[in-house]
Amino acid sequence: MTPYLRLSGLEPFVLTPDIPFVNVGERTNVTGSARFRKLIVNRDYAAALDVARDQVENGAQIIDINMDEGLIDSKQAMIEFLNLIASEPDIARVPIMIDSSKWDVIEAGLQCVQGKPVVNSISLKEGEEAFRHHAALCMAYGAAVVVMAFDETGQADTFTRKTEICARAYRILVEDMGFPPEDIIFDPNVFAVATGIEEHDNYGVDFIEATRWIRTNLPHAHVSGGVSNLSFSFRGNEPVREAMHAVFLYHAIKAGMDMGIVNAGQLAVYDQIDPDLREACEDVVLNRKPRNGGTATEQMLDIAERFRGGAREEKIRDLAWRDWPVEKRLEHALVNGITEFIEEDTEAARAAAERPLHVIEGPLMAGMNVVGDLFGAGKMFLPQVVKSARVMKQAVAVLLPYMEEEKRLSGGEGRQSAGKVLMATVKGDVHDIGKNIVGVVLACNNYEIVDLGVMVPPQKILQAARDENVDIIGLSGLITPSLDEMVHLASEMEREGFNIPLLIGGATTSKVHTAVKIAPLYAKGAAVYVTDASRAVGVVGALLSPAQNSDYVAGLRSEYADVAEKHERAERAKNRLPLSNARANALQLDWANYTPTAPSFIGTHVLPDWDLAEIARYIDWTPFFQTWELRGVYPKILDDEKQGEAARALFADAQDMLQRIIAERWFTPRAVVGFWPANTVGDDIHLFTNADRNERLATLHTLRQQTAKRGDRPNLALSDFVAPEGKGADHVGGFVVTAGPEEIEIAQRLDKANDNYGAILVKALADRIAEAMAEMLHEKVRREFWGYAPDEAFDPQALIGEPYNGIRPAPGYPAQPDHTEKRTLFSLLDAEAATGVALTESMAMWPGSSVSGLYIGHPDSYYFGVGKVERDQVKDYAHRKGMSLDEAERWLAPVLNYIPAAANSKSAA
Repeated sequence: MTPYLRLSGLEPFVLTPDIPFVNVGERTNVTGSARFRKLIVNRDYAAALDVARDQVENGAQIIDINMDEGLIDSKQAMIEFLNLIASEPDIARVPIMIDSSKWDVIEAGLQCVQGKPVVNSISLKEGEEAFRHHAALCMAYGAAVVVMAFDETGQADTFTRKTEICARAYRILVEDMGFPPEDIIFDPNVFAVATGIEEHDNYGVDFIEATRWIRTNLPHAHVSGGVSNLSFSFRGNEPVREAMHAVFLYHAIKAGMDMGIVNAGQLAVYDQIDPDLREACEDVVLNRKPRNGGTATEQMLDIAERFRGGAREEKIRDLAWRDWPVEKRLEHALVNGITEFIEEDTEAARAAAERPLHVIEGPLMAGMNVVGDLFGAGKMFLPQVVKSARVMKQAVAVLLPYMEEEKRLSGGEGRQSAGKVLMATVKGDVHDIGKNIVGVVLACNNYEIVDLGVMVPPQKILQAARDENVDIIGLSGLITPSLDEMVHLASEMEREGFNIPLLIGGATTSKVHTAVKIAPLYAKGAAVYVTDASRAVGVVGALLSPAQNSDYVAGLRSEYADVAEKHERAERAKNRLPLSNARANALQLDWANYTPTAPSFIGTHVLPDWDLAEIARYIDWTPFFQTWELRGVYPKILDDEKQGEAARALFADAQDMLQRIIAERWFTPRAVVGFWPANTVGDDIHLFTNADRNERLATLHTLRQQTAKRGDRPNLALSDFVAPEGKGADHVGGFVVTAGPEEIEIAQRLDKANDNYGAILVKALADRIAEAMAEMLHEKVRREFWGYAPDEAFDPQALIGEPYNGIRPAPGYPAQPDHTEKRTLFSLLDAEAATGVALTESMAMWPGSSVSGLYIGHPDSYYFGVGKVERDQVKDYAHRKGMSLDEAERWLAPVLNYIPAAANSKSAA
């Protein structure tokens, strides 16, 4: 089996052939970022963490951290920053590259980083003894290494020197020391080109050819480089630098460069570079003679002046393509998502074809193949692909009546698909945006999709799989109980003798959960975790390919076994406290010097009338783009060099639809809010009917962290933020908001009109509206209904950063992972009668564009994750709630740190 580079932060990262290039974020490097250097020198670590967070959100799969600055203690800065990252899960999920020219800084980083990092770098510049010593320590710490093409003589600048040094280092590491070759990343040195010095002209070619030689001759090793060095001669002219980097990467990646330290937000799209500039960059990078005479550097200097200042030509509507042959017009419409002329062009193609089926199998599939190639190459993005699918569906709709008539008259055969995939959102879950997107992308690649919709029970899935004779089953789910449904379905597939692949996807799913809980129960087939729509085509293709299937499945099983083993080892290594010890380390707030504010009313209040235009002001657009697999933060994503064009087009479509939603009142938003006197008793929060607290109304049950904490950090439960009995009169609030059920009917109507893009868009907007309502209502609670912050005056977009006091934790989320607490909340609010929102048997809210939660007002309250819990707490929790241990284990399955005794039964699935 091919060994892969395996790294990890909180989440594993495996560099498989499906990942053509790994983007190493460069902005957390004091030598490469003036802003980051200033933050570190001034010890503004909070803002420095934001830089790291931006790198991850903008698509960095690894973040490079370098503290080599003369004005700071580099070693201490590395330790402090890595320790801070460890407490930020959204950053710590990706692997770390520890970057320093000082070995003591690297080793300090290795001693505190979590997961499997990369050391950047080691080299032969101090001789073999030091090289072996550093490599042995990296191996002992379990780190991968970047090996610089640098020896006792100096940095390698020619192809010969680069390959000689890399070959020597590889022989020492692999043959002499037994270093895993897949953990070696060679950096053959990217140097500046177009400097005016003739000896520098071939630096780009030398790197590219050295890369090709390394990947051919040094098995399993990888190649990386610092791309920004290439364009040093043109600093200050960012458009030219971006174009040079894009051209260089285009050729270097084809040669085998699979990793690089780049700023992904400042890369031009190769196909969209001005043709003259691109040709000049090609001449410089590849050391070619320009067609117009002179040198490549001279030509580059001349053309660079045209682009100084970043001027961009505006695109104008060009209808010249309407004069092309019909086959090319169809391709152009598919690639660009243009529906305006599709009926006319499809009819023209049908008139010229022998059979209507030939239009699908010919120009339409040829166009979709172009879309697939561009998507796979990172030159198209998901919203554009879904638009392409809309064009395809509308074209097929034109042809379908002719095909049905032909089939009726002649009994002819239909279109041959690449395979049949059944897709369903599991029982109890109503969320389907991600599933629908995956279905669209697979359909674009000629797979037939059987979509069973949402809340589909397991036997219906299995019966449909038999009746339809499908090749693959795909399951989706958003809430944690859906994980249990997937486990159960896998065991049922095993019991009933299925052997077709089972795809697992959705927001709460993960490779670890699939490897630990699902794959072991389905030995006859393969359970495969699919991260997103962009990976689905490759996974399905490999699973259904007779040539690839056995090796692919064997590789997956080996990988998942390794993931499960490492997960078990990591969980065993964590020190967890008995419940009594965790409670003894609860958060101790100063209740004697704090007087909680009383809300303006006790009981519930329904809000049936909402201004959709006002709600729109509170929308957080970043998750909207993430729904479409566009990674980045709004509004910066609109100017992203790689994704910006797709993001802007998607945003424009969203704004158009949002204006129609507002103007035509497509949705009827509703909400209910309530407040009740409350006090904590142990880990429970007691709610009362009145201020006298002489009649208990309900009890909210909370769970407590059991992981041993460093220093004086407490083991938290939500009850810690509510005044204990005898410590004063406190309150707790609750809410349910919904955009309304209309999105379902609207989406179905758009689907029937072959507008799956619009159907997905309206659901995504409904989700954003519900979340905006929750933000808007919380503001009203703080300023008016509860009134503990009457003078608060944040801009709606500022609220996204949660600068205010108080929290709104939700059942089923990390601070309270038990979804059944929604029953109590919905009963208190009479939520179904007030808003129309109902709970499914798995505690999902219907309609899906709904949000619910609690309000806690203490100024020191904050969000946290309970993490894994032990058997003693689950027994205590079941007793407090009056439920059986089996039921408690079922609902808490995702956070159990043990295997229930009845783990193979449905009740504990």
